[in-house]
Amino acid sequence: MAAAPGRPGESRPEAGGECQSGTRPGSVYNADMPFHPQSTPGSFRRGGKTPPPEETFEEARFLRASGEKQRPVSIKLADGEIVRGWIEYYDKHMVRVTREGQPNLFIFKHDIVYIAEEPSKRK
Repeated sequence: MAAAPGRPGESRPEAGGECQSGTRPGSVYNADMPFHPQSTPGSFRRGGKTPPPEETFEEARFLRASGEKQRPVSIKLADGEIVRGWIEYYDKHMVRVTREGQPNLFIFKHDIVYIAEEPSKRK
């Protein structure tokens, strides 16, 4: 067989012939391989990394430390509003934010997109 123009080392089959790999032109090389979807529940994963856990249980530690040290935080709400203050109290469903010069707020956790520590103001 003669080398065809294109990639070096590739050859083109002659009419009705087979490629060097043994497949016919236009055929799917892996047609006989069974399909095993990776996303089925309980399927065994070979190799790859395990997915991260759904819950890390670090929320309570972060909220407790923020409240004890009165760290300033910014809280982004689901409607896009950002509230700044420090976390005074929290429970399973809500967070109480104490703000300077403004009313304190009780915010339901399901309305919170994220809580981030504000950079400390050094004088």
